[in-house]
Amino acid sequence: MPTLLRLAVRNLLQHKRRTMLLGAAIATVTVLLILLLSLLTGMRATMLRTATTLMTGHVNVAGFYKITSGSAAPLVTKYPALLDVVKKSTPTLTQVTTRVRGFGKIIADEASIHGVLSGILINEEPAFREVVELTQGKIDQMAEPHALMLFEQQAKRLGVKVGDSVTLSASTFRGVNNTVDLHVVAVAKDLGFLSSFNVFVHADSIRELYELDKNATGVIQVMIKNPDEAEKVAAELRKAIGDAGYRMMDPLAQPFFRKFEPVKREDWTGQKIDVTTWSDEAAFMRYTLDTVQVLTLVVVTVLVIIIIVGVMNTLWMAIRERTKEIGTLRAIGMGKGYVLAMFVTEMAVLAFSATGLGALLALALAAAINAAHVGVSASFAVFLMSPTLVLATDFVIALRSLLAIAVVTTLGALFPAWRATKLQPVTAMHAS
Repeated sequence: MPTLLRLAVRNLLQHKRRTMLLGAAIATVTVLLILLLSLLTGMRATMLRTATTLMTGHVNVAGFYKITSGSAAPLVTKYPALLDVVKKSTPTLTQVTTRVRGFGKIIADEASIHGVLSGILINEEPAFREVVELTQGKIDQMAEPHALMLFEQQAKRLGVKVGDSVTLSASTFRGVNNTVDLHVVAVAKDLGFLSSFNVFVHADSIRELYELDKNATGVIQVMIKNPDEAEKVAAELRKAIGDAGYRMMDPLAQPFFRKFEPVKREDWTGQKIDVTTWSDEAAFMRYTLDTVQVLTLVVVTVLVIIIIVGVMNTLWMAIRERTKEIGTLRAIGMGKGYVLAMFVTEMAVLAFSATGLGALLALALAAAINAAHVGVSASFAVFLMSPTLVLATDFVIALRSLLAIAVVTTLGALFPAWRATKLQPVTAMHAS
């Protein structure tokens, strides 16, 4: 093996131009692959973080309360007792919050908009401060009664700014129209599709609007260590809550606002608890990620084909140029297997060296892009759910990409190297 390595390094240095061209190609493909995978990972992380901050937890414990069989209110009554069950039954829990849900119309002097109301307690949601970036106002003021936070497009449509007052109007769950006066305390940058319809209000304002007591909420949002285990945790919570004596809704992989009509048609009254995951509440995000993954697979496949074709063509050229060398080596006793190993080792040295350099360059580029806070177009921000581009790359992604390209490149050298072993020594030595 040391001899093969020395031969490989010597041959690569002897043919510097070819080595540099092929090495640059392999390094470029490595950079593209790592950046592409980092973009996909970053998109998934950004979308998941934004969605689980604005509208859903990793796991959600919510439900409906029916005063009559034909009504449905997105409520959890006497939630503190249910919250205790959730905490005791979720060992991987990292954070739990409660939000009051509703639908309402925000009326300003110039215009009005409809939105999904989220009643929050800002002091209990540190992640909210990290995700939402304000352009006006202070996020701490969301702790004040009757506080309202809007996103830029919402504020523009309403024609309001921080300090202005608006009226929130909605029909209570008993069918009575009610209003609450709010004051705009903050305006945040748009976060894509989710910021187009979500409106954030102090939780007590929504309770006042719907005439609810302090023990009623809309949803208990559970954050866990590994979001990929959401389905498993949801199943465990359904069992634990059911065992605690609560009536449970049948699992349905849909966001809560799509369940109103089915629930209204069911013949029951009182409270039923519903447990969903982030992928249920934000199904559109799952479809977007699936599409991106398919496109990524196509691009990666094309890159791999390009590098294999490039390697094989380069080796064919190398074998033609070194025909006499191969013949001489065979004539002095080098076996076919050793010739094969020589070419494969040569390509392996080049592949691992080039992919290593490409991986370091890709990590540096990803870090630079993140540090620059590169903005994205409004159309792309709709899907990304972030005004800036984020590449989530790490050494694991880089190492996997490095090994994949290096191995594929080395394997691509097998066939040309095998053909080199078929050359007859006498014929090869007399080749022109």
